[in-house]
Amino acid sequence: MTQAIDVHAHVAVPAVDALVEGHPGLLRQRGIDAATMGRESLAVNLAQMGAIGPRLVDLDLRVQAMDTARVDVQAVSAVPLPHAWADRDLASSIVEVSNEGVAAFCSQAPARLVPIGTVSLQHPDLAVQQLRTAVVDLGMRGVQISTSAGAGRELDHPDLAEFWALSEELGTAVLIHPWGCTLGERLDAYYLFNSVGNPAETALALSRIVFSGLLERHRDLRIWSAHGGGYLASYMVRADHAWAHRDDAHTTELRPSELLSRTYVDSLVYTPEQLRHLVSTMGTGQVTLGSDYPFDMGVDDPVDRLEAAGFDQETFAAIRGGNAARLLGLPIDSATSSGKGKP
Repeated sequence: MTQAIDVHAHVAVPAVDALVEGHPGLLRQRGIDAATMGRESLAVNLAQMGAIGPRLVDLDLRVQAMDTARVDVQAVSAVPLPHAWADRDLASSIVEVSNEGVAAFCSQAPARLVPIGTVSLQHPDLAVQQLRTAVVDLGMRGVQISTSAGAGRELDHPDLAEFWALSEELGTAVLIHPWGCTLGERLDAYYLFNSVGNPAETALALSRIVFSGLLERHRDLRIWSAHGGGYLASYMVRADHAWAHRDDAHTTELRPSELLSRTYVDSLVYTPEQLRHLVSTMGTGQVTLGSDYPFDMGVDDPVDRLEAAGFDQETFAAIRGGNAARLLGLPIDSATSSGKGKP
């Protein structure tokens, strides 16, 4: 039975926090986040950090949670706080410290944890160097980016062409993970910062990638997005309609839905009905297991939820681990794993 691989899990790197603490850029970012999140949601988040914090750094707690969830392998990325405000020198230090920290953490349990790095897309040429270092020197299986590149650039900006080309050349997974939303203070109640903001940002980022033709220019790109790809997969037919009826949206040879289905998403959509819809839109080969460990908008039973969707054996095995192994370039382990779900 193939291993159960959770592509969406996070780790804290305290050395990065120490590096940026007190920096004016960080203080500005915190102010933006606080205004967007709202006073009540910010208070809840701060109160929760006492419980979540240890799970972000403690290896034993993580492995115990994985065993309980019947997850064999986690792909581990840093907490996705944006540092797009950082100048070139600081961005270089942040990425170096973060990637070395993630790699060191995962090296404590190399059979269970797969390191995912980061790059500073606000400095495109630097991001290219960082990508190569992460993959070639540190053995990372992917890099996590945000839903925009910072410095006024979206993910389809021409300045990022070399980054995308190298990602394809190296066969590296690029994991798109949002943080909040550019809708700003309209989201300042009810934790809309996350429940609406995150999926809206992801849908926008993926839409720009799809309509830009990036996936036709680079057919072998491995792009993955969190939270089931945000809102896009749930309403992709509207993008297809625009493509079919408007010259300004008819920018690609293939329909947007066909291009979207070349990307990967995780299974973090909560209910069996939504997961079945996601698979019907994306295809059985493009959905991976995802828990968002250890955050409260995640789940602690991703394999159980996959079982509840009632897929056939082949689809179940693909989502449980086969698709993630292909995304991350991992060997598909046919040996018996610790999972106790369906074969």
